[in-house]
Amino acid sequence: MTSQATFKSIKAVIPLLDRVLVQRFKPETKTATGIFLPSSSTNSPLPEATVIAVGPGAPGKDGKVVPTTVKSGDRVLLPGWGGNAIKVGEDEYHLFRDSEILAKIQE
Repeated sequence: MTSQATFKSIKAVIPLLDRVLVQRFKPETKTATGIFLPSSSTNSPLPEATVIAVGPGAPGKDGKVVPTTVKSGDRVLLPGWGGNAIKVGEDEYHLFRDSEILAKIQE
């Protein structure tokens, strides 16, 4: 179960250590031809997201800070579980650890 916090502005959320703030892509609610899709076909969480902000990194075994592997604007694949939900108005964001991100998507 994920916890959820609510904020007035996403700029108020600054990830710490190796945390990454992402916004999942919203599923299409209608097809290119204009057919509306039922909510049952669009309610599964999509694992693709855009990175909004990243923390500076976490200390490694030698004590030196290891930077995160992604940066703001990157498209990433997420696991179907985990993360902490953050609500800003009607928009939902998630915080994940850098190590939980499955892949970076190259354009």
